[in-house]
Amino acid sequence: MSRARQREDIDKAYEIQSRAAIEGATRSTAIGAGLAVIAHHTWPVFRRQTLAFKGFVVSAFTISGLVFGAESALREHENIRRKEENIIRREARIELARKGLIATETEIAKWKAERQTSPRPTL
Repeated sequence: MSRARQREDIDKAYEIQSRAAIEGATRSTAIGAGLAVIAHHTWPVFRRQTLAFKGFVVSAFTISGLVFGAESALREHENIRRKEENIIRREARIELARKGLIATETEIAKWKAERQTSPRPTL
């Protein structure tokens, strides 16, 4: 994998992760604020708590949503990339075996470079 391709993958993963973090934080903030309002109106013990504590509870929901949202999106992206890479490597092994070559890492890298430079026929 070239450095430019690697940089593109990193940037794409960052974008996916940051977008998912914002969505997760927004969703969990709404849930935390809703639960705080419900608890304030229905539970006398929670009503007696300070505003700072209630803000802490809502911010804990926000941070949890941010972290878990970003992590799950990144894991999903990594799984997709891993599956794509496995498909490409399987195709390389099959084609190299047809040519009578052993599919070493070097041969697979050469095959990938050759595949990227040569135009593929369209059906």
